Amino acid sequence: MKTTVTQFKAYRSEMNDKILNSGFSDFKKFFALDNKAYINGALPSKMKELMGLTASMVLRCNDCILYHIDRAIEEGANRQELMEAFNIGLIVGGSIVIPHLRFAMEQMDDLLPENPGKTDEV
Repeated sequence: MKTTVTQFKAYRSEMNDKILNSGFSDFKKFFALDNKAYINGALPSKMKELMGLTASMVLRCNDCILYHIDRAIEEGANRQELMEAFNIGLIVGGSIVIPHLRFAMEQMDDLLPENPGKTDEV
């Protein structure tokens, strides 16, 4: 069953709140470290999100791929930049990444504003 991007974001937010409010402080420490890694620094946030996207493809995490595509687009990434990041993931990860490349292409097409057939499905 496909879920929408909206449903994915709502679920992610709900579960992150549950995790962060569980009373286990180590979760909060990790989430804070993760958040801090993607803020502007010597490298701009867009570049860091593209790096996260490439790593997510190599690690074969579709939830992570969708998250980083969305974030990279929010940070100003365009289709060509995303496809170059996809390519690095494919080169580093090899053919096992191809199913995740398919997923990434579908998500990019759905999320980029210049796509006239944009939908909200994952």
